[in-house]
Amino acid sequence: MSIHDGHRQRFKEEFLARPDSFPDHKALELLLFYANPRGDTNPTAHALMERFDSISGVLDATAEELKKVPGVGEHTVTLLKITKELAGRYFSSRASLGELVQSVEDAKVLLEDYFVGARNERVCLLCMDGKGKSLGVRVVGEGSVNSAQVTSRTVLEAALSLNSSRAILAHNHVSGLALPSPEDRATTERLRDLLWAVGIKLEDHLIFADDDMVSMRDSGFPF
Repeated sequence: MSIHDGHRQRFKEEFLARPDSFPDHKALELLLFYANPRGDTNPTAHALMERFDSISGVLDATAEELKKVPGVGEHTVTLLKITKELAGRYFSSRASLGELVQSVEDAKVLLEDYFVGARNERVCLLCMDGKGKSLGVRVVGEGSVNSAQVTSRTVLEAALSLNSSRAILAHNHVSGLALPSPEDRATTERLRDLLWAVGIKLEDHLIFADDDMVSMRDSGFPF
């Protein structure tokens, strides 16, 4: 029996009892148990977070970048990559595929679960065909408590991967206020023009905060 077995069992029980309370580095440490069955994964988890700044940074890093971190080998790289792939498929499958999006409320129903319990900002793209039928939801950005990084390339790839004709952007404010900031307006304008250039109409940008939701279209933003 490994000297770490008792710690690991307590760690698993703590996570299962209070998963939302687990900080990112501890969640990563727990995940790494399954790539390193006997060793101490705490130093590796901390090294990954220090090098890549966030969970999204770790999962988005290339295999070559990951292997530069002490303690990271092929098993760890494979585990991290399959975790990201499964997470993407999970969020995509949660959307009610084929459901018509005919109103802001329809979009809210498809998107709101993505932000429940989120401790950091997250950006999602609801993709639709020309008739407004839901094709799926992609998480296109995650960030710190106060900001989410979303790149033009990520949004474009998500929309094109589902052969979208229309899309709705959504993100959350962990501050508790669902009011669009100047940064939200600038990002919306940039992504609206980017998607329009490839024939995809950005219909709206929804901002979620706690039990509140604001539509930027309904607030007067030009789409």
